[in-house]
Amino acid sequence: MSDVKPIPDGYPVVSPGLAVDGAAAAIDFYKTVLGATERMRMPRPDGKIAHCELLLGESVIMLGDTAPEMDFLDPRTVGGSPVNLHVYVTDADAAFAAALAGGSRELTPVTKQFYGDRSGSFEDPWGHRWTVATHVEDVSPEEMDRRMAELFGDA
Repeated sequence: MSDVKPIPDGYPVVSPGLAVDGAAAAIDFYKTVLGATERMRMPRPDGKIAHCELLLGESVIMLGDTAPEMDFLDPRTVGGSPVNLHVYVTDADAAFAAALAGGSRELTPVTKQFYGDRSGSFEDPWGHRWTVATHVEDVSPEEMDRRMAELFGDA
């Protein structure tokens, strides 16, 4: 029997892998906007990024430059992304403002949500969609149900 762990230490079970046309700039953007820290980077011989791992709390985001020969394609190449990455940050308003200042496009403005978060969504300059959120209120399940019914006209 092997002593190798099937899930290596330091990795969550699910880690998104982002194809980015311009990964080096995206890494800097994610560090600035989301507070990510770089765990490792593997450059390709041509100077592009083959693989990079960013940490956001206990989460890992893997990313690299597009590699069409490996079918590793960015959102712009495939007509956009249906995926939204949700990230809790200490200040959603500041992260959102930094994202817009860094060239992102607003999808939804930062507002207080019925479930107790303050959040807003944007599309980054490489076509990936993000929601940044800060939890601002603990809401009981009963109150959440009441607010949702009110929001959707079922009250």
